[in-house]
Amino acid sequence: MKTHRRYTSLLALSGALILGMASSHASTATLAERWNTLRAEQPKLGIRDAAKQLSVSEAELLATGIGKTATRLADSSSAPREIMRRALDLGKVMALTRNENGVIEVTGEATRIAKQGDDGAKDAEREARELNIAGGYLGGPIDLRFHFAKWKHAFAVVQPGKDGAVSRSLQFFDENGTAVHKVYLKDDGKVAVFDKLVADFRHPQQDGKLAIVPAAPKAVETPDASVDVKEFQQAWKDMSDVHQFNRIVSEFKLSREQALRLAPAGVATKVAPQAVRQLLEQAAAKGVPIMAFVGNGAVTQIYSGKVNKVQESAGYFNVLDPDFNLHLRDKALKAGYVLQRAGVTSVEFYDDKGELVVTFFGVRERGKPQPQPWLDLAAALPKA
Repeated sequence: MKTHRRYTSLLALSGALILGMASSHASTATLAERWNTLRAEQPKLGIRDAAKQLSVSEAELLATGIGKTATRLADSSSAPREIMRRALDLGKVMALTRNENGVIEVTGEATRIAKQGDDGAKDAEREARELNIAGGYLGGPIDLRFHFAKWKHAFAVVQPGKDGAVSRSLQFFDENGTAVHKVYLKDDGKVAVFDKLVADFRHPQQDGKLAIVPAAPKAVETPDASVDVKEFQQAWKDMSDVHQFNRIVSEFKLSREQALRLAPAGVATKVAPQAVRQLLEQAAAKGVPIMAFVGNGAVTQIYSGKVNKVQESAGYFNVLDPDFNLHLRDKALKAGYVLQRAGVTSVEFYDDKGELVVTFFGVRERGKPQPQPWLDLAAALPKA
């Protein structure tokens, strides 16, 4: 009788283990299956929004395609920089950067950093000190500012594109599995270069076991009463270059929008969030060249030039030009500001969480005054 009970218990334990293993396998399969179902129901739904509906990160969702459409790439601390350096060899690409409510897409060929006459060793030493330089991307059509410390996961993706042609891309994610940057191959003559890059950076473990870290809660804003507002305002007035702004905000431990709220009188004028439409429509109608900045903390992408076709579509207000697309979920914008920093006028828009979505400047030549048409355009935006 005891033997029978022991045998029955062993059977139950074995069954539980098998069920557990099957359940673990099913959970992975279920995510892929749920995504397939969702895509069938909503064929125009992007992967970022699909991941939200499925309560996973975009990186985890993409990883369900490993072995079919996706290849996991190296994830060492230096890998993102090295991969982006090699991506300079891909020729014409479409570079895409986004945040929660803004997407910028620019097609062109990235510019390499010009050699300064030093030998290779000195160049390497210089770039070792400049960890956020990847051998190029400063100016030119593909204009990027990197913060590689926030880049964690990378994939190469090869799949059918919207036009039926094969789409090849490099896709990068932060530790939370949120997309930070994507590079799409646009030169069919560079397929072999793409394939060699993928082979050289292929991760030894081709599985979906990603170390995804939950996003940290947003930092609590420093109370205004704890800020030395007089010193902050003086630091703002003393700015000699607009690039000093981020350092000043950090030094005074402010959120970006809080800094605008506490700014000296007359340098941060609040405008209606819907003014972004007027800005882009007028820039297109009057041929005013603009600079558009979209970033996410890991990378900022910049477009400089004119805009032509602007229209609302699929919940976004868009610029839809051949080599430049900008997609703004403008109904999520809650505040806009016309700013004066170091004598330069810019316009910024923030979402309902206080996050910066997009910044605009007028295009100007170094050392020359800002173009009057840009100043007029900014001044005419409706006040909040």
